[in-house]
Amino acid sequence: MAEAQSRQKSYADTRRRDLSFELGDWVYLKVSPMKGVKRFGKKGKLSPRYVGPFQIIEKVGLVAYRVALPDYFRDVHDVFHVSSLKKSWGQLEPCFVDPEHIELQPNLSYEVAPTQIVDWKEQRLRSKTIPLVKVSWGDPMAQDFSCEREADMREQYPYLFD
Repeated sequence: MAEAQSRQKSYADTRRRDLSFELGDWVYLKVSPMKGVKRFGKKGKLSPRYVGPFQIIEKVGLVAYRVALPDYFRDVHDVFHVSSLKKSWGQLEPCFVDPEHIELQPNLSYEVAPTQIVDWKEQRLRSKTIPLVKVSWGDPMAQDFSCEREADMREQYPYLFD
């Protein structure tokens, strides 16, 4: 039993990385997009998105940090676990979702709405044909597209078909 535990511990230790930040470090804050709500219960396979960068002002405990948040985050608690933070490296141009243009909820999630219909096509099955539309979601610069059923999109977002 001890041999198996030791083997499993070595597997876990190779993947584990100890994250720690210093006071004054700049970090990005992870937010969770709730596209499933507006897209018929489908879960998106998107990588996590981050907002920021924000500066760390205090270390609270072993794995929690207090972050200096701007006024538009007044409803969000300012202490975060180390797993919700990502270090900002160097003077590179940051790639983040600007929180001023999206409505963040207190649990750091937001809803994404479609912006336009890019293309139409028909999916042909053996006995029927399903009309589909290619939809652009959120920011046009993000290039986030998906194929959805035209009938569902007409029901949920009729303004896209005007």
